[in-house]
Amino acid sequence: MSHLYHSALPSFSPPQEGSMASPVSTNPAHAHFESFLQAQLCQDVLSSFQGLCGALGVEPGGGLPQYHKIKDQLNYWSAKSLWAKLDKRAGQPIYQQGQACASTKCLVVGAGPCGLRAAVELALLGAHVVLVEKRTKFSRHNVLHLWPFTIHDLRALGAKKFYGRFCTGTLDHISIRQLQLLLLKVALLLGVEIHWGVTFSGLQPPPRKGSGWRAQLQPNPQAQLANYEFNVLISAAGGKFVPEGFTVREMRGKLAIGITANFVNGRTVEETQVPEISGVARIYNQKFFQSLLKATGIDLENIVYYKDDTHYFVMTAKKQCLLRLGVLRQDWPETDRLLGSANVVPEALQHFARAAADFATHGKLGKLEFARDAHGRPDVSAFDFTSMMRAESSARVQEKHGARLLLGLVGDCLVEPFWPLGTGVARGFLAAFDAAWMVKRWAEGAEPLEVLAERESLYQLLSQTSPENMHRNVAQYGLDPATRYPNLNLRAVMPNQVRDLYDVVSKEPVQKSDKTDAGKPPTGSTGTQDDLLHWCQEQTAGYPGVHVTDLSSSWTDGLALCALVHRLCPGLLEPSELQGVGALEATAWALQAAEHELGITPVLSAQAVVAGSDPLGLIAYLSHFHSAFKSMPHNPSPVSQVSPGTSSAVLFLGKLQRTLQRTRTKENGEDTGGKKPRLEVEAETPSTEEPPVPEPSVPLTPPSQQEASAGDLCALCGEHLYILERFCVDGHFFHRSCFRCHTCEATLWPGDYGQHPGDGHFYCLQHLPQPGHKEGDSERGSESLEILKPKEDSLPLGPLTPTAPQEEASPIPSPSQSTRRLIRLSSLERQRLSSLNITPEPETEPPPKPPRSCSVLARQALEGSFVGWGVPGQSPQVLKAMEKEEESPSSSEEEEEEEEDVPLDSDLEQALLTLAKNSGTMNKYPTWRRTLLRRAREEEMKRFCKAQTIQRRLNEIEAALRELEAEGMELELALRSQSSSPEQQKKLWLEQLLHLVQKKNSLVAEEAELMITVQELDLEEKQWQLDQELRGYINREETLKTAADRQAEEQVLRKLVDVVNQRDALIRFQEERRLSELASGTGAQG
Repeated sequence: MSHLYHSALPSFSPPQEGSMASPVSTNPAHAHFESFLQAQLCQDVLSSFQGLCGALGVEPGGGLPQYHKIKDQLNYWSAKSLWAKLDKRAGQPIYQQGQACASTKCLVVGAGPCGLRAAVELALLGAHVVLVEKRTKFSRHNVLHLWPFTIHDLRALGAKKFYGRFCTGTLDHISIRQLQLLLLKVALLLGVEIHWGVTFSGLQPPPRKGSGWRAQLQPNPQAQLANYEFNVLISAAGGKFVPEGFTVREMRGKLAIGITANFVNGRTVEETQVPEISGVARIYNQKFFQSLLKATGIDLENIVYYKDDTHYFVMTAKKQCLLRLGVLRQDWPETDRLLGSANVVPEALQHFARAAADFATHGKLGKLEFARDAHGRPDVSAFDFTSMMRAESSARVQEKHGARLLLGLVGDCLVEPFWPLGTGVARGFLAAFDAAWMVKRWAEGAEPLEVLAERESLYQLLSQTSPENMHRNVAQYGLDPATRYPNLNLRAVMPNQVRDLYDVVSKEPVQKSDKTDAGKPPTGSTGTQDDLLHWCQEQTAGYPGVHVTDLSSSWTDGLALCALVHRLCPGLLEPSELQGVGALEATAWALQAAEHELGITPVLSAQAVVAGSDPLGLIAYLSHFHSAFKSMPHNPSPVSQVSPGTSSAVLFLGKLQRTLQRTRTKENGEDTGGKKPRLEVEAETPSTEEPPVPEPSVPLTPPSQQEASAGDLCALCGEHLYILERFCVDGHFFHRSCFRCHTCEATLWPGDYGQHPGDGHFYCLQHLPQPGHKEGDSERGSESLEILKPKEDSLPLGPLTPTAPQEEASPIPSPSQSTRRLIRLSSLERQRLSSLNITPEPETEPPPKPPRSCSVLARQALEGSFVGWGVPGQSPQVLKAMEKEEESPSSSEEEEEEEEDVPLDSDLEQALLTLAKNSGTMNKYPTWRRTLLRRAREEEMKRFCKAQTIQRRLNEIEAALRELEAEGMELELALRSQSSSPEQQKKLWLEQLLHLVQKKNSLVAEEAELMITVQELDLEEKQWQLDQELRGYINREETLKTAADRQAEEQVLRKLVDVVNQRDALIRFQEERRLSELASGTGAQG
């Protein structure tokens, strides 16, 4: 049996207490089997299995025949329950009684969870499976989140026989070590041949016809393994190793530093009562992280706490905080050097992790003692997940001397997971199933290109999968992809598209035919300079005094730009109103109106337009109009204007940010009369309420010469700004890299920052100072939210011609006019559209609530909150009968069957929530209670994942924008230089620059969409916290409430109503946009 455990294992520490079970029978084989089931160390698993095979006279590593021999000889009660589960899985028709791949020889590289799961599936298909692993023990304590289907899948493989605590109650996670142990046991039972301490270093092609593919292995494998010839290679060796021939793409975001910590779990009563944290993110719970920062000095983006073999914490820390607290010795631009062992102070890192864990659990875990890693050191580490690798393809075929080899990737070497999403093991298992399905099709004799095309079609689905968009019935999941993926299309990728994945070594490699010149913009891009000029001429035709002949001097008087804005948004002004208005004032108004009403942010100042000093910037600016509105009819109708080409989220967030800044200025007692003007669009809906008091007139004044060139310089660092670098805020231009929080240096996103009126610096909302903030300010809700109004309010009643003025107040400032156009709202509308409060609450507030734990979420679900009211509930007798009916089949089954989720239809779940309002009711029905607890945990995790997906994408957008800026700078320098380059070359450069501008605008629009979702998450969290706070007051006896209590209750109620109205405003915004897009689509079809 020595071939099974090649490279003798090094000496291991003695088994942990309880890791080996006492014999329960006088039969030696029974004793070995029980020891095998309960072994908690890798050495114990291997030695007990070796003893079992020896006692039964079975040669290990013999595939399914070995499994049947063990099963036939070991048929006592404890073993039978496990055989029943494995037989049920192996008996599925897809495996053809273990004959589907009987002639296939596979080599699996890596004994991680995904490699072992793939090996198990291949063994069930009947393949001869050899697995090599370079390590000799499992030591990773880190905890993995499990999707419902992975829990069901592992249970079906007998997980609870090997690990009794597997996903008991509402648990939905497991440590990597425990997962590897139970999958290792299944693989050994199914006859997988495993070799430890063996490193795969590459492939050895067949030297001649008639021979097969072999592996290059280190160090010096035994002859039997060295001569093993296989026709399938599955690599699960992790992200650091991808077999030769595969192309890997890097998905890069901004710097992201993760910290993991594992503390000893003493399993005391006190420890078991500490609730887990499935995830809390700063993106929607800023109060918690502000409190953490104030109490400990620790600045985090998120934190997760799971309870398993250890108390496992994982968090994302900010670099500046780590430097400030001495965790990092020095700031280095290279990530490897920054997080290298020489730059990390171990004691400071341990103190950091312990303090964060202690705060998150309110100190209820007692004295936190670090668990030990494989090297005997405290199990705490800092790691970089700035970039993640993703293979361009999931499979390849190599052929030499007539011998074909199918190569497949699974696990981290296929796609490195983003840890906060908890998708790693779930998508890893899906990839393992897909790879095994590919091997089955290969064994059936399907053409190589057909096999590869099917595999790539499945790979396209992998990154999109989530528990919500897969089949709901996890019990039906199997090897066949159709059982897992709805709307499956196995021909999404065609065979002729994967020819480059079939490599015949003796021939020249097939060249890819779909490569494009990266320097050339794709078809359908912004277009040439001539196209842009022709479009501008069409849009401004017919306006008095407007004659566009070029893209520079024709725009200096401001009339052409005003005409363009009017064409796209006719309700703002009439051409006659431009008479007597100076060029600078008209241009400034047009730039501001385009930003506020069309979502087109300026890339140059009004002074630069009038002076004609930046023709390249003007072309880039006008190209934004062209790319956004080029498909709009020449004579727009209200229907076509409903959905302008620019992102409505950009519009919404711009108005939101201005409203927030006004509100903060008002709360700090600032007089806005002297501030620079802001344009607000007046709603045309007739109102019976008296109009608001007009604000003081603030006429536009010509800027000084110093300001005239401000568009070329960053307002913060004073350095030159290239076109793609220009980021405009309130008429000032910045580098995006400069526009960061003054305290934590985090990137500032729309709607998520503020400018302090005192020092003028910009801050993220978590660090925005709040001097003179008064909590009980009764005027707080009176500021109207500058949000997108219903389209009938903001659009003209009918189509306009360029020369048909309407009776409207002029938006151009005059001596008798204010530069601001006010939204006239009724008192009810004022209450509904009250300003958003996203800033941290003042210090006089009670301490912020901790992240929501599962038990708290479950209690919320059971209480019903605002859900389920008025729904007729089931009577206790009915529920009791249903409970008995549910539990009756499980009385004859094992304990794990009782843990399965109970499928609930929506009406029944609503009824349960309604009935659960009676305190303690659900305790009488543990099965339903467990189901609701698990649903609550799933909802918590879903919300956290959503927030982290947004966070990651925002970081990726930031990195992509930096790359675009670098490309744009090179092109702009080439265009601005007085070179003798041919005109054709300059036109190409300009076209490429405009293409980059279009890509930037697209990324900015996506960023705004994500920030809308951030606002929704933030308001949802606020409503939940205020609801809980209000319930605390309501549940008190009225006679026991003090005057201060009643006043606080009123304040909380007002805040809650305010937040509910704000959420309603966001919902109406989303619905309005949906209807607008629908109307736009209908108009386009017509």
